[in-house]
Amino acid sequence: MDSDDESVEEVVEGPLDEDGQPHGVCTVTYSSSDRFEGHFTHGEKNGKGKFFFFDGSTLEGFYVDDGLQGQGLYTHEDGSVLHGTYVDGELNGPAQELDADGRLVFKGQYKGNIRCGECWIYYPDGGSVFGQVNEDGEMTGSSTAYIYPDGCTALYGSFVGGEITEARLATLTSNQTGRPRFQIAPNSPVYSYDKSTSTCIATHALLPDPYESQRVLVAESLIKGAGQGLFAKAAAEPGTVMAFYNGVRITHSDVDSRDWALNGNTISLDDDTVIDVPQPFDQTERYCASLGHKGNHSFTPNCQYEPFVHPRFGPIKCIRTLRAVQKDEELTVAYGYDHESLGKNGPEAPDWYKRELEVFQQRQAAPVSH
Repeated sequence: MDSDDESVEEVVEGPLDEDGQPHGVCTVTYSSSDRFEGHFTHGEKNGKGKFFFFDGSTLEGFYVDDGLQGQGLYTHEDGSVLHGTYVDGELNGPAQELDADGRLVFKGQYKGNIRCGECWIYYPDGGSVFGQVNEDGEMTGSSTAYIYPDGCTALYGSFVGGEITEARLATLTSNQTGRPRFQIAPNSPVYSYDKSTSTCIATHALLPDPYESQRVLVAESLIKGAGQGLFAKAAAEPGTVMAFYNGVRITHSDVDSRDWALNGNTISLDDDTVIDVPQPFDQTERYCASLGHKGNHSFTPNCQYEPFVHPRFGPIKCIRTLRAVQKDEELTVAYGYDHESLGKNGPEAPDWYKRELEVFQQRQAAPVSH
């Protein structure tokens, strides 16, 4: 982002003054392979201009006496952007950052190219963190909050590097200036960062997630033979995060090498990791910190799995509605079982799943009546 390191060696395309300096609209290529296109006055950048850096990133704005002043747009090589306020070529003032898909990921202040003061960090899943950053620009302090995707439910307290060390349930409110305020729930339990390992599902296995608790409950599934299922506590709009799928973190080879009957509560997180809720933690009396593993399969689901950055569990999956759901409606997802490698008995799946598959296939094959 810094454009002051150019070597003296440069190639100029465009008009020169009597001293051989760029003067007018020129393209200057530096020995670093960075390139600047814009207006020059006797060798100094003055007016509109744009840097093209060797790594594929760009910086454009209005230059005065060789330094970027006012609003500037920095575009990273991956397509993400930073809209910032520049003083003498440095970020100083309000800034917003968007990812490559145009989603807001940061809003706050910069000083000397480093984040400062009160800032917002936004996750693609709808969650966000608000607080004062430290001198290194990190979300570290005792008055920081994670806000769930409803924009209201929050965990407020102490964070280090964006991770909770000690926080309590709170509700986000705002005063007239629009600055967020947090009302801490009386008698709230203490929540802390509690990312699972291959052997520990959670330090506090019976401490429910406060957001999830407002939205879902576990009851006997309406799908015959499926055991328990997940139900909506209240009506929800399309795109609403309803539940979280946390569990121990194991490898794909762990899953592939064991009997499939042990894999009833597994979900792939990424190329390296599978989240698993093994026995006896599939019983809510032993584990209820997250309930996403209770969602049953449907070939016409009303929800889907999505990645989620959880303030307590770290990177996990969530269950998000595909359409509006009613109060007491069972929440279902598509398991994505492999139907290609069908043996004589169909896919490796529970009996109730095979029955549902059979019914679904019969419906698909049924002639359409006109």
